Amino acid sequence: MKLNVDLENHSYPIYIERNAIQKVHEYIPVSRKIAIITDTGVPEKWVNIVKQQCPDSFICTIPQGEPSKCFDQYKKLLEEMISHNMSRKDAIIALGGGVVGDLAGFVAASYMRGIDFYNIPTTVLSQVDSSVGGKVAIDMGSYKNIVGAFWQPKTVIIDPNVLSTLSLRQQHNGLCEALKMGLILDDHLVSLFEQETLDIDAIITRSIELKRDVVQQDERESNLRKILNFGHTIGHAIESAYGLNTYLHGECVAMGMLFFIEDETLKQRVLNIYRKLDLPQVPDYDTATLLEYVTHDKKSSHNTVSTILVKQSGSYIIKELSFKEIQEVLERGPYEK
Repeated sequence: MKLNVDLENHSYPIYIERNAIQKVHEYIPVSRKIAIITDTGVPEKWVNIVKQQCPDSFICTIPQGEPSKCFDQYKKLLEEMISHNMSRKDAIIALGGGVVGDLAGFVAASYMRGIDFYNIPTTVLSQVDSSVGGKVAIDMGSYKNIVGAFWQPKTVIIDPNVLSTLSLRQQHNGLCEALKMGLILDDHLVSLFEQETLDIDAIITRSIELKRDVVQQDERESNLRKILNFGHTIGHAIESAYGLNTYLHGECVAMGMLFFIEDETLKQRVLNIYRKLDLPQVPDYDTATLLEYVTHDKKSSHNTVSTILVKQSGSYIIKELSFKEIQEVLERGPYEK
């Protein structure tokens, strides 16, 4: 399947197809110098398949995990670009999950004021969400995605076959972002999670369609695209405070969504799905600690935070909550009726 992201100045195709990783040379102009940025968690077989199709390419491998989204790794990658005499006509391929995509995309956005960037996501999380939309960034200290840019990929290649080398936990971690998309935009997508057997291809495709539609309407997150932050306000705070070595990103987003699902019946549906995905429960937390991270979140403005609330599956409300109101939400907890 081919979907097009139609933007005023940055339109690009998304290919969703099994065995698509074998056809990179058909989807990407490979007759130039290409830096393949990947991490230690990506199986060598996928890296080799891509490299063999790019005759003038070199591999840059970063350590797996969120800590690699930092200035040190960003600097090292820029030094690699310079040492290989990369020009404005050359390109970067991100081959990995969300960390690789965010970091490689930010390198592409800033090297020589911007070079071509192609994304081949290898995790469920990056396939259903972060690979589409052009938000690229690095963390600074414990503040996530605080330094970054909007830099759209030239092409996104999604091959569900590469998920075969992922652990079940990583697969379920990524599905949390797909569930998020359903809760705010499409109850049918939520219902796919309630089937006896999960149809991963259907979930990925529908999630990407929804993400594409939102990005087309609001490329730079000035209004509508804010809805994609559902669950992230408190989820990012949990991840920053407690989760970098304990919880995965999607797991934290799942925790964060519970605080803002306002219908008890829907919350029970969601909790049943969480049990099916074997997700961790919200840890015991210190309200003041989480509130400190919320106040530094990019979505906060002066004394309020733009927050997404869900009362009915497939719909949402955007509401500006004061830090005092966020504190009250935290004090009430995620499981209270």
